[in-house]
Amino acid sequence: MAVFLGLPLVIYLVFVISPFVQAVYYSMTSWSGFDNNMPFVGLGNYVKLFNDDIFMLSVRNSIVLAIFLPVITVILALVLATLVTIGGSSRGQIKGLKGAGFYRIVSFFPYVIPAVVIGIIWAQIFNPDNGLLNGILTGIGLDGFKDFPWLGDSRTAMIASMVVIVWGFVGFYMILFIAAIKGIPAETFEAARIDGAGRFRTAINITIPLIRDNIQTAYVYMGILALDAFVYMSILNSTGGPENSTLVMSQKLFTTAFSKGQFGLACAMGVVLAVITLIFSALVFLVNRWTGGNKDVSE
Repeated sequence: MAVFLGLPLVIYLVFVISPFVQAVYYSMTSWSGFDNNMPFVGLGNYVKLFNDDIFMLSVRNSIVLAIFLPVITVILALVLATLVTIGGSSRGQIKGLKGAGFYRIVSFFPYVIPAVVIGIIWAQIFNPDNGLLNGILTGIGLDGFKDFPWLGDSRTAMIASMVVIVWGFVGFYMILFIAAIKGIPAETFEAARIDGAGRFRTAINITIPLIRDNIQTAYVYMGILALDAFVYMSILNSTGGPENSTLVMSQKLFTTAFSKGQFGLACAMGVVLAVITLIFSALVFLVNRWTGGNKDVSE
């Protein structure tokens, strides 16, 4: 028993805790990343970060993503999963939409596409010269969007980037919620139907409470992805977008380490990002507990 418990603990300590502790130490040095010279600077890197307007802007952008991306993605995934599983005809027994299998495949398809490919596809869709989106908008008479730079305008660059990420992940979480809903006994839905509950009331009062743990997990994972979002943001706007409007912490960290050779400062950014991620996860769990997430739905 000790072996089975000890081995995972050792692996966790070596590959998770140890790198984080090393990163904390490196963050207090001016290490260049390419030699053994690590002058200790204490909290100097952190002071420098919080006085860096561009870094603070990247923190704000990452937090904006962490606030909006999980909400939008989870809500859309819940709506789609509900329609596919219990959103069919209101007559007779509870059932999903016709062709539910087709909708599942189509919705899940973006998730299996590599993030780099998704970024390239959407960069072309948003292309101001010959992009599909501007072509459709001008085709229906909205000439004001001709040559409009969706990713090149500070007012729309972040929104356009969020659309891409949501599109890439909503199908995965829809499948996750479908599996959770399928695990609810059919008798529960039938009892709700007999009591006169419609599809909307059934979803709100039965489905969501019973899959609340799945929703919490999805929210945390999506929030962690939002706080990173390095690949998507780098493909869509490698320089951080107009006026750094889409620059996220992971991008700033990467350029600081590999373009400027300031690995100590980059490690400080990584520590800040890790702390923000931990705070986000803790808040989600606390809110879930405060709102009765651990109570049985029958209560």
